[in-house]
Amino acid sequence: MMKFNKSLEQFTIAYQLIRWTVIIIPVALVVGSLVALFLWLLDYVTHFRWEHPWLLYLLPIAGIGIYFLYNKLGGTSEKGNNLIMDEIHEPGGGVPARMAPLVLITTILTHLFGGSAGREGTAVQIGGSMAGLLGKWMRLSQADLRILLMTGIAAGFGAVFGTPLTGTVFALEVLAIGVIRYDALVPCLIAAVFADWVCSAWGIHHTHYQILSRAETLFDYLLLAKVILAGIAFGLASFAFSNCMHQIKKYSTQFIRPAWLIPVAGGIIIIAMCWILGTDDYTGLGVNSKDPGGVSIVNAFKDMEMSNWAWLWKLLFTAVTLAMGFKGGEVTPLFFIGAALGHTIAVLIGAPVDLFAGLGFIAVFAGATNTPIACTLMGVELFGTSNALYFAVACFTAYYFSGHAGIYSAQRVGVSKKWE
Repeated sequence: MMKFNKSLEQFTIAYQLIRWTVIIIPVALVVGSLVALFLWLLDYVTHFRWEHPWLLYLLPIAGIGIYFLYNKLGGTSEKGNNLIMDEIHEPGGGVPARMAPLVLITTILTHLFGGSAGREGTAVQIGGSMAGLLGKWMRLSQADLRILLMTGIAAGFGAVFGTPLTGTVFALEVLAIGVIRYDALVPCLIAAVFADWVCSAWGIHHTHYQILSRAETLFDYLLLAKVILAGIAFGLASFAFSNCMHQIKKYSTQFIRPAWLIPVAGGIIIIAMCWILGTDDYTGLGVNSKDPGGVSIVNAFKDMEMSNWAWLWKLLFTAVTLAMGFKGGEVTPLFFIGAALGHTIAVLIGAPVDLFAGLGFIAVFAGATNTPIACTLMGVELFGTSNALYFAVACFTAYYFSGHAGIYSAQRVGVSKKWE
């Protein structure tokens, strides 16, 4: 009888896989298409701003518009990614459908006028809000809706970066420090893969990064030691970014009144920093620069001269932008911070520039989001398998040295990083 019941398990599992595939395909189609639209708009407004640099001076006015959009229409949408994570932890009022258009429009405004922000937060919020909407239409139970919200995170993340495996594990790993949830493993994989396919089908192409450096031996102990040291620096940079964001938000809310003046002050600070540094390389997304020799993520992989403090400037620009009311993600700026810091460290300690830029790219992200396994997979998906060991060492080291700080306040501590 027991053997018969076990054989029935396979039929139950097959039924669940088919059921979830049917549920997830509409989510993936919608999320993949909206992410494709978002990426196309983001590319368009970035090039438009490069051609019209005076738009930067309208950033404070754009901040007022973003504030009032959320003040009048946003409701709980203001909480962004944290709302989605809270709803997965403890289902409550749900994720409003208006979150998707609001964050898409306001992120595009942020980039059009020169705010320093990313795209992951927007894609994840699009994914979560659309998953929530479709889940309500399908009349799913709360347990199924929680899983569907996780698939929305996976779909948005996988589509926006072209990394479906990373998107899958990120959705499972980001909810709690030190814990990976397996109840949504296959649904998240299905969602991330399908959403990435849909996004690509719309003709969206992701930036190609390449690491050409290889270790001279199968196991280079000196290089490994340098990677560990760099991993510590990446973790500390993650810690600095997260705390800087939280402190700026805390004190700007406390001392600037009325509240709509917060993004105005933030816009003025961004403009002032551009004046002081004599460049706008630290505004916008930062993947490429309008100047071929400017500071950007792509150029951080090249053996070329770059400011030793480029990572710090991007950290400050992004912390001010996002903590003072503008919208967008944190992850692409974290890529910038990590790649630029990796470039600097490589030059200082005599290591391969492209390898250490790549390590910083994924490791600072790992430390700030507390997702070291997802980020190791991202290294493999973006750069190949040749340096997988170094990807893991850098990400795991950064994860521990970032402490329990993180960019998501709704992220819980499942397992402490401190060994008791």
